[in-house]
Amino acid sequence: MRNASIPGAHGRVRPLSLLGDPVLHAPCKEVTDFGPELGRLVEDLFATMYAAQGVGLAANQVGESLRVFVYDCPDDEDVRHLGHVVNPRLVEADGVVIRGPEGCLSLPGLEAGTERYDHAVVEGFTVTGEPVTVHGTGFFARCLQHECDHLEGRVYVDHVTGWRKRRVLRQAARAPWRR
Repeated sequence: MRNASIPGAHGRVRPLSLLGDPVLHAPCKEVTDFGPELGRLVEDLFATMYAAQGVGLAANQVGESLRVFVYDCPDDEDVRHLGHVVNPRLVEADGVVIRGPEGCLSLPGLEAGTERYDHAVVEGFTVTGEPVTVHGTGFFARCLQHECDHLEGRVYVDHVTGWRKRRVLRQAARAPWRR
C-alpha cells in the first residue's frame, strides 16, 4: 500500500506553451516562496506531463516563468526516476556526448538528433525547501539537461545545427499546432 499520493493526482492539466511563445525563450525567475502555491504548481506540472505522455516538464512550458521542473523518466537501464526540482542548477554534465532523438512537449510530434552528455547532476530544492541532488545517466541525463535548458530560456532546437535544425524548423512551421 502507498503512503504518499500519486504525483499529479490532485493537479489540473494546463495548456502547454508552444515553440515561439516568449515564455519559452527567456530565463525563468528563482522561486522565493515555498508555500502552497508552489505545491499546486508541482502537482499541475505532473498532471500536465502525464496527460501529454511526457517524461519531464518545466514550469515555463505551462506559462509560469519559475525555475521548477518535474520528471518521471527511465534511464538506459530502465530504472524509473520520479521527482521534481525547484531552483535547479546543472552542476555537472560530462561523460560521452551522444546524439540521440530528442522531442519536447512544446514541439508536439517533432524530434531531432540532439547532442547531450550521458551523465548529469542537478542540485536544487524540493517543494518544501529541502536540498536535493539528482544524478542521471543515459536518457535520464538527457532529460535533466533538457529541463534545465528550458529554465534558461532554451529549447532543444537551439542545440541542433545544420540540416537537422533546418528540417525540424520546417516541420514546426507546418505543424498543425502552429496555426
